[in-house]
Amino acid sequence: MRRPNTSLPDPTVRFPIPGDRDTVFLRAVITSPFIEVGDFTYYNDPDGPERFEERCFLQHYEPHGDRLIIGRFCALAAGARFFMSGANHRLDHISGYPFDEMADAWKSGFDPIRHLPPSRGDTVIGHDVWIGNGATIMPGVNIGNGAVVGACAVVTKDVPAYGMVAGNPARLHHRRFDKRTIGRLERIAWWNWPIEAITRNIDAIRSGDIDRLIDASP
Repeated sequence: MRRPNTSLPDPTVRFPIPGDRDTVFLRAVITSPFIEVGDFTYYNDPDGPERFEERCFLQHYEPHGDRLIIGRFCALAAGARFFMSGANHRLDHISGYPFDEMADAWKSGFDPIRHLPPSRGDTVIGHDVWIGNGATIMPGVNIGNGAVVGACAVVTKDVPAYGMVAGNPARLHHRRFDKRTIGRLERIAWWNWPIEAITRNIDAIRSGDIDRLIDASP
């Protein structure tokens, strides 16, 4: 029987870096059924990365049913925030003010489902995405594989695969590779390889040579 390679990182371990308590594998700390995180995605925060749900998964209202879905091998910097559809207010009513939350006298006749603002849908972060310090992702946004979100960016619309966005609102500055190369990388989808194949070909994955990566594809 083949023995497992114990030198490989374990995505179920909370703190993957020896002696480092600022970085967690998110899969190991998530408890909400409305958050899905792929293997080896990490969050770094000197103020306690294990509090990701409390600090970064914001304004989620269960009746919406919207989810935060994050792929594999993503890197999330401190203060990255994901606002869910519960952050919205009804703009088709005369007032968007949450009267029912402020006083018992204003609760009469309030139907939380009828007054629920429309859901923007799931927020989906692809694989191998880097989200910079203090970036804000708004409800229902989709961020493609290999994308980069700059520090303090406010992302209000979808980001293409391997796109690089920054600013408020975030704008696409350029793509990391040309369209043909992006298409090839999407087809290779190295993040879905077995961990043994990734390990064997780690030098190709962290190189800038896509032909070398294609040759290494299992």
